[in-house]
Order: sequence, then C-alpha cells, then structure tokens
Amino acid sequence: MGSRRFEGRSILITGAGSGFGQRTAVRFAELGAARIHLVDRVPERLEQTAGLVIAAGAEAHLHCVDLGEADGCARVIADAVALHPRLDVVISNAAAFADEPFLDITHASWRRVLDVGLDAAFILAQGAARAMCETGGGSILFTASIGARFHGRGFTSYDVAKAALLALARAIAVECAPYNIRANCVSPGPGDTAQSAALVDADTMQRWRTEGFAAAPLNRLASVDDIAEAFVYLASDEARYVTGIDLVVDGGLTAQAYTPPKD
Repeated sequence: MGSRRFEGRSILITGAGSGFGQRTAVRFAELGAARIHLVDRVPERLEQTAGLVIAAGAEAHLHCVDLGEADGCARVIADAVALHPRLDVVISNAAAFADEPFLDITHASWRRVLDVGLDAAFILAQGAARAMCETGGGSILFTASIGARFHGRGFTSYDVAKAALLALARAIAVECAPYNIRANCVSPGPGDTAQSAALVDADTMQRWRTEGFAAAPLNRLASVDDIAEAFVYLASDEARYVTGIDLVVDGGLTAQAYTPPKD
C-alpha cells in the first residue's frame, strides 16, 4: 500500500488533542493528507497536535469547540466545508466519561455523556454526509468501545453511548451507500492513553506498561498506533467494500470468557 495513499485528502478528527485522536491525525498527515481539521475543547492540546501535523506535512486547521453543544458541532462542519468543499474522512473520536453507579447517575451527567459521545457524532456525521453527497462520497468513522457490547461497572452512560454508535454506523452504511459513503466503527480495548491513566492510579498504569496487561491475551494495552492504523485501514481505498462494521482492536480481550483459577 502506498505511503501517500491519502494524497490531497481532507480529514476531520474530534478529540484530536491527545491519545488515539492525536496519533490518528498525525498518521493521516504522514500518509499524504492535504489538510487535517482538528477538533478539541482544550486550546493547548490543539496547538500541540497542530505542530505534529504540520511537521508531518499537512495543513492543520483548529476548531476549539465543546462538542456537548449542538451549535458548535454544526459550526465545525460548516467551517470545514467553507475552507474546502471536500471532506473525505470524518472521525468522531471525542467522548465524555462519568464513572458512577447506575443508581447514582444524574440526568445532567447522563445528558453530558450522551451529548458529547452520541449527539455530537450524529450531528457531525449528518453534516459530513450531506457534504460528501456533493463530492462523490467519503468515509465516516466512530471510536466506539468494547463497552458497546460488554458492560464495565460504573460506565452505564458511556457504554450506552458507545452501543448507540454501532447502530448509527450501520444506519449510515445502509442509508448513504447510494452516495458512496461508508460508515464504520473502531472499538478499542483498554488503551495506553492519558484518559485511561485518569481512571487508575499511576502505579497501576506503569505496572501494566512494564509487566503487561494480563486481561488481554496479547498481554498489553492498546497503543495509540494500534487504533490509528485501524482507522487508516477503514478510511482507505483498501476497505472500499467494508461498511457497517465494528472493528474490535482489543488484543483478544473479548474473545475469551474467563480463565479458570489454577488452585
């Protein structure tokens, strides 16, 4: 596969200020993309990613937006299309967390997680699809999660939002196929990112990095490169007949039921 296989293309990525989003943005730049629209709510993170994207050879266009606000989501697409009418790849990667038991979830917390994790993805995808209809098609991608299929205690709202993304991708895949628009999800397992580190203490994260992550058969956390390459594949021409799927990237974690205790 060519090292410049995204030559001249326009890419938009939310949650681009760190982790999976940042590495994915840089990877598309390395593979020849002309312009990368970077979306995040923290200006400093956007600036950091922009520097990496520019160093990799692409234009970086910054959109500092809180995706929990519908108007902001719509503005991102409008501004991107105003700059250049073609959007080839749109990746909704941003998410909000709320680590709380089901019985304690507040409506405000529930709404925040779904506003960022689901509603924003819908608004961005619909706006992107409308633009793509005019320019010959494109690829719409979502960062889902293994939590879309298997529940982790404390993450009800997050897991519900991610499960809905699987359905949204299938809907877009079917509804927009006549316009040459494909839609897919990538579902990471636990990853070596700042967001994951915020959920556990520093010592635990360091131990997983150095000694391995035994919950996954491949015995490590997902790297940012693992997820970036999954997005690159699904967005590429090599995946031109792939639509409506969820690509699980979890080191085999969800392939196993359990390991019986040896003693």
